Amino acid sequence: MLCLEHISWNTPEGTPVLRDVSLEIPDGKLVVITGPNGGGKTTLAKIVAGIETPLTGRILLDGEEITALDVTQRARKGLSFAFQQPVRFKGMTVRQLVELAAGERGLTEAKLCDILSRVGLCAREYVDREVNSTLSGGEIKRIEIATVLARHTRLSVFDEPEAGIDLWSFASLIDVFQKLRGTLSGSLVIISHQERILQIADEIVLVSNGGVTEKGPAPELLPRLLQNQVLCEACPNQKEAD
Repeated sequence: MLCLEHISWNTPEGTPVLRDVSLEIPDGKLVVITGPNGGGKTTLAKIVAGIETPLTGRILLDGEEITALDVTQRARKGLSFAFQQPVRFKGMTVRQLVELAAGERGLTEAKLCDILSRVGLCAREYVDREVNSTLSGGEIKRIEIATVLARHTRLSVFDEPEAGIDLWSFASLIDVFQKLRGTLSGSLVIISHQERILQIADEIVLVSNGGVTEKGPAPELLPRLLQNQVLCEACPNQKEAD
């Protein structure tokens, strides 16, 4: 379980972005963090990742404090992160990238096929392709999810995975996340305001005005959020400014 306790964060100019945020992410759940643009969702993800350091508060992973750990150290503890613009590892093949994520050289074809097929890719077509600009945004996103699967992480965070991809790729991503939901050993956190992603969540966390304003089971919370027009559905791929 990941626990955030009394997390606050300001911009370098001193503007408050997160204010006294406390949150628990249970094991074996798909949790979607949502809310209006600029409300603090992405900043919260970056603090979990270790990219940003909280002004106050602490972060615990299964009771162990990890607040002072950097991105690499947190990855060794089993945390993985995928942000809106995936890194394109120029010159690396899909095989090399998945093996790097798994920490295991010479993965068998069967293992590679299992990992790639879980994200809707055919190993024969992709395993020896370079990860570069010839791949579409949707392909890159799915390869990135495959690297997360290869790491056997305790907690994986995806920041707006739908950003910059077409409708077909988006539908494929939904299918991938639905399949993952049934096989989770750790936790899966998706930051999104897309209704279709919210529908597959176990729990929804609403972050607005720098704080957690609501949290609960998706079947109970989603209808109320949609009724109150809390979510931005008109601009699903707009990059968040926070």
